[in-house]
Amino acid sequence: MQIDAHQHFWHPARGDYGWMPKDDPVLSRPYGPAELWPQLQAAGVQGTILVQAAPTVAETEYMLGIADATPWVLGVVGWVDFERPADLAEMRRLAQHPKMKGLRPMIQDIPDDGWMLREDVQWAFRAMCDLGLRFDALGFPRHLANFLTILKRYPRLEVVVDHCMKPQIREKSEAHFRHWAEGMSRIAGETAAVVKFSALITEADADWTVEDLKPYVDHVFAVFGPERVMWGSDWPVCRLRGEYADWRAAAERLTEGLTDVDRALIYGGTAVGFYGL
Repeated sequence: MQIDAHQHFWHPARGDYGWMPKDDPVLSRPYGPAELWPQLQAAGVQGTILVQAAPTVAETEYMLGIADATPWVLGVVGWVDFERPADLAEMRRLAQHPKMKGLRPMIQDIPDDGWMLREDVQWAFRAMCDLGLRFDALGFPRHLANFLTILKRYPRLEVVVDHCMKPQIREKSEAHFRHWAEGMSRIAGETAAVVKFSALITEADADWTVEDLKPYVDHVFAVFGPERVMWGSDWPVCRLRGEYADWRAAAERLTEGLTDVDRALIYGGTAVGFYGL
């Protein structure tokens, strides 16, 4: 079974997508299952993980409603307010839904890079361990050291690093690559985290090539191994740099030298195991 381990649906009129530009021709419009399904079929993908795009419990409810009505949406990664301990009740309630798989605080958008280390948010990490909810780690390379601290503090927490931690490929900087690579190597070697092979094209130049992505992908495969890597589209955000089929084709070129078994893990098996599909 082939899985897209990271995609989004949204409707800007809901009003809680604070990150979204108001007039962006790609992002600032509704996206729903009817538009994605033909693209999944063309790529041979049978199921997806639907991931939060707004920091509200209401959006999590919206996604679970879509998942209830859409058989191929196999799991949802939602949101609760880590700064509000009373949201433990929300976390417990949401965890009872059969398609609720994990949570994702929008750490990349939080001004304080040390936010995840604050004492007042630790209850949420402990509760996720107790409830069996996975943690989608969304950040930038500058967050790598703090994520490593959290992952080692909570070894029972099941963690996936979103988008290879968003290396800034467009910078074409050896120092940046080295910092990112060392941080990812430590997470791979010192924790049990897995990683999403996703969203790399949106961190590259508009005229990106497969060769631009290859050093980053090769490093992730080398340090994590295919059994700890899962492919995702990051649709529709990926449309800032290419259509679904463009990123899928690039990913297939980047994995063409792997064995059939390794490719089966990257394009489905790892996600099935991690999210309990």
